[in-house]
Order: sequence, then C-alpha cells, then structure tokens
Amino acid sequence: MARSRLPSFLIAVSLAFAPAAWAKDTTVYAAASLKTALDEALVAYRDQTGGTATAAYAASSALARQIEAGAPADIFMSADQEWMDYLVKAGLVQADSRFTFLGNQLVLVMERSQARRLTIDGNLDIAALLNGRRLAVGDVNAVPAGRYAKAALTKLGLWSQVSDKLAPAENVRAALALVARGEAGAGIVYATDARVEPGVAIVGVFPADSHAPIEYPVALLKGADKAASQPLLDFLKTDEGRRHFINQGFTVLTK
Repeated sequence: MARSRLPSFLIAVSLAFAPAAWAKDTTVYAAASLKTALDEALVAYRDQTGGTATAAYAASSALARQIEAGAPADIFMSADQEWMDYLVKAGLVQADSRFTFLGNQLVLVMERSQARRLTIDGNLDIAALLNGRRLAVGDVNAVPAGRYAKAALTKLGLWSQVSDKLAPAENVRAALALVARGEAGAGIVYATDARVEPGVAIVGVFPADSHAPIEYPVALLKGADKAASQPLLDFLKTDEGRRHFINQGFTVLTK
C-alpha cells in the first residue's frame, strides 16, 4: 500500500534523498526540540553508513496521535515517557527496541534585550515579569514541554499567577518563537531550544525536582522493518551519533 502524505502540521521534513534510496529510507517522527541535533545526526548517519532517513518534527503528542492513526513512521523519538507509554499501550511499539536516550533542562527565557538573571523559586513574581504580556508554553494539556512547565509552576506555587496569562503553543519551538518575536513576555522551554534561538536568553533554570525528569525515549514502531531501521538506532548510540546531541546541550543517558 502506498505511503500516505505526511501530516500538514509537521514543522519540517528534512533530509530528502534521491528516489533510488527510498527503498531503504527510514522515517523518524521526532519531538520538535530534537530538530537541530537530529538533522545533523542524520546527515552523519548517511555519510558514514550510506543509510538514509527522513525526519518529521512536531509535538510528541501530535506525533503519537498521528502514529495511532496510521501515519507511516518507523521510529518515534518522544520528549517524554508518557507519549511513548501511550503507544506501547496501543500495541504500536516494538517494546524490546525502546531505550531512554536523552535528558534536558526546563528554563525560563525572555527576549535577549530584556533579559536579566533570575532565581526561579516560590518567590518569583512571574506575573510582574510578563509586564502585561503572556507566558509562552507548550499546550499544558498535551505537549510535554507544557506539561513539564505546568508541573514546575504548580510545585513552586506560581501556577495561580499565570494560569490565565498563558500563550499556549503547538510545540516547544513555536513557544520559543513567540518570545523571540516579542509576542510573549517570557516563555518556558527546554534549554537546548533556547540555545538555537539568538533572539532569546535564558534567565533562569527550573529546579530539577520541580517536575518529572525530562527524558527522551526512542523506539521502533510496530510496522517498522527492523533490519532497515535498527542501524539508525545503533548509530545514535555511537560516539559520533551522541556528539550531535551533546553539542546542542542534551544529556545523553544511553551508553
């Protein structure tokens, strides 16, 4: 059966190769926050092994639902364990292939011109910090970055300050863009995303114990050809594969 067109909401489809290579091409559905590092890793994978891969990026929640609906993906790279668990429960993951690959930090960002260093604790007046604007976050009901943000704000006793001042975004990169364009007074994103946007600066890091660990599980999906797709997972665990993620500020959790 012919593969369907990728969903229109996806941020990007990268690394398209010659039609002759399509037969061994691997399709990766990956959390938006992985884009910069994974794009680089896939180029290295092609150069070193000859294997080809196409990556599509969006919120983990959106990708998981598309996979559930039959989207033609071989590998899922989620920004939290919950959306991977969701697909496991649906019987859509090759469970023996699953591993927790990366870690990240949750940070508060502002436009670079407005940035000042802050301590993020229960004394932070985050409402005043917004100066009449909104707080950009991923959708707190679905997007992992948004769910981490809500958990952290709640744990620190800050949620009531901002619950009616949110600018919810479809993924973490979209939330970051709202801050960079000045459409939001501040935003809560991953440290790795903040590093790739020159228009923003990190003003504070959320305490690690204010939210669940930010972990990126990876797995082959049920319909994936293991012989064709497993080499990419193996490559990501090599020194060369890991390097691209470390360079972007991720913590590599898999040896």
